[in-house]
Amino acid sequence: MKAVILLSGGLDSSTVLYQAKADGCECYAISFDYQQRHRKELNSALMVAKAAYVVQHQVVNFDLRQWGGSALTDAKIDLPEGRSLNEMAENIPVTYVPARNTIFLSFALGYAEAIAAQKVYIGVNALDYSGYPDCRPDYIQAMQDVFRLGTKQGREGKPIEIVAPLINLKKTEIIQLGNQLGVPWHLTWSCYAGNDTACGVCDSCQLRLAAFAELGLEDPVLYAKVGERKF
Repeated sequence: MKAVILLSGGLDSSTVLYQAKADGCECYAISFDYQQRHRKELNSALMVAKAAYVVQHQVVNFDLRQWGGSALTDAKIDLPEGRSLNEMAENIPVTYVPARNTIFLSFALGYAEAIAAQKVYIGVNALDYSGYPDCRPDYIQAMQDVFRLGTKQGREGKPIEIVAPLINLKKTEIIQLGNQLGVPWHLTWSCYAGNDTACGVCDSCQLRLAAFAELGLEDPVLYAKVGERKF
């Protein structure tokens, strides 16, 4: 069973890669250099893919800074910092990148059909406080219809399946799953700030730190911050 895995190098996508391995899939990873502020995540994606012994790892390059619209692709938009989890839940944040998962899934679909893969794994999570519109079950279902209607495999009755194993899990549950699967957390990267060291205060760092802290665990990337933040 061949599977294409969308791999950012973060906590969620790395867990999904190891879940695909546990499911018995032959894994082909795909990552994206879209000139994001936090391009350091690509180094993590390379290391995680190597640690997981993927068959192939593709890195696709394009530039979403051309139209911006997100704090991750427009340096003029400040990253939210130090927000509480309740504040994160109120609105779709400025770190939402317009149509990002639609773009990513389109590339993954093309890659999957080219290598005759049966599945595409993605680490979207509907319970994450970010609340991105392209991380929700109805969106994944709509994209599944696109996969079925827009490909030769789909029209021939063998549509490529989108697998989103984390979609209904809390961040703590994702970490617990990753621990069971042996995900190398020390290789992963979640920070949005774009620095050499994780900031510990952006939304992504806050969510990650809060989950490790709730489980009574040290985050091997952000461990120095655990005792300094209150959740």
